Amino acid sequence: MMLMFFSADISAQKEKKKSVWKSLNTSYKDTSAADYYGDNTLRYENYVYKPFIKSVQLYDESFELSQPLLALGSTEKLKLAFDDLDADLKSYSYTIIHCNANWEPSDLVTAEYLDGFLDNSINDYRYSFNTLQKFTHYTATFPNSSLRITKSGNYILKVYMDSDPENLVLTRRFMIHQNRLVIKTRVNQASIIEERNAKQELDFTISHLGYEIRNPYNDLNVIMTQNNRWDNAKTGFKPQFIKDNELVYDNDDLNVFPGGNEFRYFDIRSLRFHSEFIYSVKTDSMGNHVNLYTDEKRSYKRYSTYPDMNGNFYIKVQEGTNSEVEADYCYVTFFLPYVDPLTDGNFYVFGGYNDWRCNKENLMHYNEKRLGYECTLYLKQGFYNYEYVFLKDGSTVADETLVEGSHYETENEYMIYVYHRQPGTFYDQLIGVKRLNSMRDY
Repeated sequence: MMLMFFSADISAQKEKKKSVWKSLNTSYKDTSAADYYGDNTLRYENYVYKPFIKSVQLYDESFELSQPLLALGSTEKLKLAFDDLDADLKSYSYTIIHCNANWEPSDLVTAEYLDGFLDNSINDYRYSFNTLQKFTHYTATFPNSSLRITKSGNYILKVYMDSDPENLVLTRRFMIHQNRLVIKTRVNQASIIEERNAKQELDFTISHLGYEIRNPYNDLNVIMTQNNRWDNAKTGFKPQFIKDNELVYDNDDLNVFPGGNEFRYFDIRSLRFHSEFIYSVKTDSMGNHVNLYTDEKRSYKRYSTYPDMNGNFYIKVQEGTNSEVEADYCYVTFFLPYVDPLTDGNFYVFGGYNDWRCNKENLMHYNEKRLGYECTLYLKQGFYNYEYVFLKDGSTVADETLVEGSHYETENEYMIYVYHRQPGTFYDQLIGVKRLNSMRDY
């Protein structure tokens, strides 16, 4: 329930709330590869370097649920948005770094892929309104009159503070593509008999009529993702057949993904009314507290279809007109019964809300009294998809099948990216992109 309250000691309550919020992020023994590097080490991936930065989004400004992908030379723009929970005014700037297909810095110098200023200030900001958690909301859109991108490929958006490029705030991946190819795709049950009921196979053909590819075995780099996850992306594809201007990719193992299950979800757009899967909502001096109904393991259950957002999320508040600054933050508690705790890895609450990462914020702790795993996340009001995954010690790929199960019927979204390094050049062009759905084609 949204309440307006007053206190004679506002500053003391703010410090107390910060202390609780901070404890959620630090009371944990870090075992995940996601937190291996120091906070000031630049990562060429989606990452947040400051604990007071929340709800980071980068998308095509025309649609909040879109991916950060633009056509080269188009009038489309990407929108960056994030909240600063310190609720003050800081000096933020951003720059752009060109990367190769494997998300390592390319050999291009800045002037070869950017036309305009290398460093740009983030000047659009607004303060939160009528929320218990005070914050400053920052936004920026690009390309713009000060910044134009001239090459296709992979890019890192780097945001930093106080005009110091080493004072990192966040990094975000995005891509600029050219339509030089026609990619024909189909999603089938896995060809390997033992995997047919649990996995999906993506076969595809690349047609490059009018575009020269001298050596497709060495010059092309094809990458495939499921639901825009990068931790389990598939690479290393080679054509099985070459005929005229067509490259046929028809593997039986490399292009196979677990079907998984439809994502779990919860809706906290309103704190006045309990939506489905919300057990309780209360508000006190520490903030808003949301408890979800107890979840259950689904690996033994039959497949059941229902619409989801394939792990995505969006920010929205029903009792307001501007969700960017009127959506409040909530402590959302998850619980998964599990009688016998596992000792060779950790469980995490997983989804697009935290960039598909397994880290200390979404780590689940075992509750011996309740015989299950629990986790509390600090999330902005909106609609969220999530699932429970297990990250085995020493692994970098989260396994959703242990708790969620895996079915070939599951609706998933796939992306195929085709990169080309032309002879005599020193970077990978993104010359083809194909979006497809396991239930329908676009």
